[in-house]
Amino acid sequence: MSFDPQPRLVAGLAAPYPPALRPRVLALARERAEINLDELGSLDTELGHAFADAAQALLEREQIPPDAIHALGSHGQTVRHKPMLAAPYTLQLGDPNVIAERTGITTVGDFRRRDIAAGGQAAPLVPGLHAALLSDPEQNRVVLNLGGIANITVLPRDPTAPLTGFDTGPANCLMDGWSLQQRGVGCDVGGEWAAQGCIDESLLEQMLDEPYFHQSGPKSSGREVFNLDWLKRQLGERKVVAVDVQATLLALSARSVAAAIRRDAPEAQQVLVCGGGVHNGSLMRALAEALTPLRVSSTASCGIDPDYVEAMAFAWLARQRLLGLPGNRADVTGARGPRVLGAIYFGA
Repeated sequence: MSFDPQPRLVAGLAAPYPPALRPRVLALARERAEINLDELGSLDTELGHAFADAAQALLEREQIPPDAIHALGSHGQTVRHKPMLAAPYTLQLGDPNVIAERTGITTVGDFRRRDIAAGGQAAPLVPGLHAALLSDPEQNRVVLNLGGIANITVLPRDPTAPLTGFDTGPANCLMDGWSLQQRGVGCDVGGEWAAQGCIDESLLEQMLDEPYFHQSGPKSSGREVFNLDWLKRQLGERKVVAVDVQATLLALSARSVAAAIRRDAPEAQQVLVCGGGVHNGSLMRALAEALTPLRVSSTASCGIDPDYVEAMAFAWLARQRLLGLPGNRADVTGARGPRVLGAIYFGA
């Protein structure tokens, strides 16, 4: 089995969840969700079909035969991530058996639980790919991924220096959730709604007191911490108009990221941004202001499409699994050492 030594993007496709699935995923991921086992099992299967549909749509569009693919890497949909419990766990849905059966292609999934078993946070797992794609011997860089949660990878120019990284806190999850609740629109496109509001500095300072922001890495987080229930507790009896809450949530994402970078990457010279948040112009401007004089730009400036970096990471992790090579970076996740991640579900 042979692979290109350097990862590269050949083609990509972004397929939204079917409308009926998204609210069910969000309901299950709530901090105090009541778990129905039938719903959990059914959603696992249905998400597997949704992922298989997306893979087949891409192959059909690009006219790539399934037997030309060594494997699919499927992260799955995280519905709960609790690495700090006495019995830690992380749970992703989207049955890889369904994907392998539907596509006929060997599928690698369940990437995170081995790192948990080895004492790690199981997140972030993308720093290995960030290092392979975006390290620069001339400068210290930070790669910032703005998904639902924001995570950073600190890439020192010295290749022998330790690699570090962690989840900094919310990127889009609170803004998207608030927009959906208040406007029935699941995304504040370009941050245009937030730009119409005013930051409530008192509320922002209270939010920034969240203990998670002040923890040292390794650390990871998700919707089980930063969700609308958390926001409701922060608001308490405050009377803040909806658009000002959105402006404050955007400022929270920008300032919490900036504080993490200044604390843990003081020698950084450049911040490269990927993930859906790169399209939020208001957020990118807020980040650039909070991180002045650091240069903040999309990974597109390095020839890497910001929309597909994370998808590339799990394709790369599938490659690592097939070759029997480690996928985690123990200095990032806090695991006892490097581990081969993922389970293989053979195709036809």
